[in-house]
Amino acid sequence: MCLGIPMQVLESDGLVARCAGRGGERRVTLLLVGEVPVGGWVLVHKDDAVRTLEEEELGPLNDALDALVLAMRGENTDHLFADILAAREAEA
Repeated sequence: MCLGIPMQVLESDGLVARCAGRGGERRVTLLLVGEVPVGGWVLVHKDDAVRTLEEEELGPLNDALDALVLAMRGENTDHLFADILAAREAEA
């Protein structure tokens, strides 16, 4: 399984960007996605931006990553997927 981390571009030289997300910063290559403006969001895997992100994608992505952390601790994750659970109940 591969995980991508949503990160925001803080500065960029066009090929490499300094990005921040989920409590950390790193230098990320932009070769796969092209130039991303400062303030833009990218999905980062192994220090490579693999695609650009729209701001509305950030909440669900971060919820899913938070759920992984909670699940590894054996904690409940239902609150992070309330919309999915409600839709499933409505279908039943």
